[in-house]
Amino acid sequence: MSRHTAHQTAHQTRPPFLLGYGTNGFGDHPLPTALDVLDDVGYDAVAVTLGFPHLDPFSPLAGDDVAALRAHLGRMRGGTGAAVVVETGTRYLLDPLHKHRPTLVDRDAALRMRFLERAIEIAADLEAHCVSFFSGVLPDGADATEADVADGWARLHDRIPALVEYAGERGVRLAIEPEPGMLVETVDDALRLRSEVGDPPELGITVDVGHCLVVEPDGVEGALRAAAPYLSNVQLDDMPPTHHEHRPFGEGGIDLPLVLATLADIGYRGVAAVELPRHSHDAPRLARDSRAALLRAWAAVTGAPTGLPTGPVTGPVTGPATGPVTRERTVP
Repeated sequence: MSRHTAHQTAHQTRPPFLLGYGTNGFGDHPLPTALDVLDDVGYDAVAVTLGFPHLDPFSPLAGDDVAALRAHLGRMRGGTGAAVVVETGTRYLLDPLHKHRPTLVDRDAALRMRFLERAIEIAADLEAHCVSFFSGVLPDGADATEADVADGWARLHDRIPALVEYAGERGVRLAIEPEPGMLVETVDDALRLRSEVGDPPELGITVDVGHCLVVEPDGVEGALRAAAPYLSNVQLDDMPPTHHEHRPFGEGGIDLPLVLATLADIGYRGVAAVELPRHSHDAPRLARDSRAALLRAWAAVTGAPTGLPTGPVTGPVTGPATGPVTRERTVP
């Protein structure tokens, strides 16, 4: 890992990728209000989680809601627009009694497939960087035996190609997120899945840096470097090394300067969004504190003076792993 390389290739006061915040950390705010807070704090991007309470993709008014969201994103950053990622980690949208169910590894995944298709359609309308999704845990009653695991992988092999085709027809990139406890748990699992479904260019990888402390044998840096050729989305949070619990920066074991330096060193140019889905009760403060922590960490990487940056950094909004998108904006 080369902090010298990061210093040479990136603007001193800002990372070369886009700092964002997830709307699942603003569950007590209406979506437009959450976007206004994030814009006021100074984020470059937003990771929008579909579902309650912000944007129900199955609502009869979803089309109007998506159009309003696109317009609102376009007004952010002084009218130059905020980048967006579509996240699909809603808990009870599909089943009011069972969190995240059904998943792609359940026996009947029809509703999950339709939900992801809607996410792809919405991402196309928003010109989003990607749709981030996960595999899920094995179905209730499965014992994680060799046969159960093989059945889960077979279901992914059957279902992922159809989603990839649906996304490719609409110019949307998918990004599978390894999650502790799920069938696709590590970056190596995600790489295996890509290979086994034919390495489709539309299928990238999401890395949550906190998860790396819990499940990745080579830690955060190893996971990011392994995922680098396909890295399409990054989620930022702190976490204890013992269990899956998203925490604000400074309350876990994450080395934030190492994370940012590694992202710069591998040439990542996509969205890196703070992921604090259980902290809506303190969302405005945590949004401010998280951005300040990220800028301090970047200053530690580059040796730049600490404090908030001044003046704009201009350049294209670049799509991870697929080159620049068609529009340009100013990144302040």
